[in-house]
Amino acid sequence: MTSLNSHGIRFAFGTLTVLPVRVTRWDREATRAGMLSAPLAGLVVGLLAAASGGLLLLGSGPLLAAVASTAVPAVLTRGLHLDGLADTADGLGSGKSAADALRIMKQSDIGPFGVITLLFVLLAQVAVLQELYGEGWAHGAVAAAVAGVTARLALTLASRQGVPPARPEGLGAAVAGTVPMGAAAAVTVAVVAAGSGAGALFGGYGALHHGLAVVAGLMGAQLLLRHCVRRFGGVTGDVFGALAETAATAALVVLALG
Repeated sequence: MTSLNSHGIRFAFGTLTVLPVRVTRWDREATRAGMLSAPLAGLVVGLLAAASGGLLLLGSGPLLAAVASTAVPAVLTRGLHLDGLADTADGLGSGKSAADALRIMKQSDIGPFGVITLLFVLLAQVAVLQELYGEGWAHGAVAAAVAGVTARLALTLASRQGVPPARPEGLGAAVAGTVPMGAAAAVTVAVVAAGSGAGALFGGYGALHHGLAVVAGLMGAQLLLRHCVRRFGGVTGDVFGALAETAATAALVVLALG
C-alpha cells in the first residue's frame, strides 16, 4: 500500500505539474492513486502561488501580487490547463458533431471561443485575487491555496467511476473511471473540511465561506463535466484542464462575494 501511494503521488505530481517527479507506473492502480492524490499536488501549486503573491505584495501592491498568483499555477502546469480550457471552449462553441468537435480540440491553434474564454477567466482570477490581497496577504494567500486544491479535486471527481473517456487514448482515457465513488466522496469531504479549516483563520464566517467556495467550485466543474460528457461522449485531457480552471475560478469568485 505504501508503495502504491508513493506511485500515486508520483503520478499526480508528474502529470499535473512540471515539478521534476518521474512517473514510474501507468497502470490502473497507479492512476487511481494518482488522481486521489491530485488535491495534494494542487496544494503545493497553491502554496507556491501564495508565496509568490506575498513577495510581490510586499514589494509592489495587490495587482502584481494577483498577477503572480495567477501566473504561477499556469507556469507550474506548462499552461496545459489553460490550453485545455481554450480547446474545450472551441469544441463546445463549434456547434459541430462530437467527432468534429474533438478534432477541433486536437488542433494546435486556438479559435475565437478559446481566446474569449481565456481572457475572461484570467481577468476574473486576477480581479478576485487583487481584491483579496488588498484586504491583506493572508486573504489572498489562503484564496490561492484553496483555488489550487479545488481545481485538482475537480479532476479527482472527473476520474470517478461512471465517467467515460471520449477517446481511446490520451490522459482522459488513462484516468477515466479509475476512482471509486466512495474514495472520491471521502477525498471531497476531507478537502472541504480543510478549506473550512483554512478559512477559520478569519473567524467562524470565514470557515463557512471558504468551505462553500470549495463546494461552489466543484459544482461549477460538475456542471461543465456533465455538459462535456453529453456533448463529446466523455472526458479528454482538454476537458480535465477546463474543469480545473472552472473550479478554481468559481471558488475564487465565491470568495470575492463575501
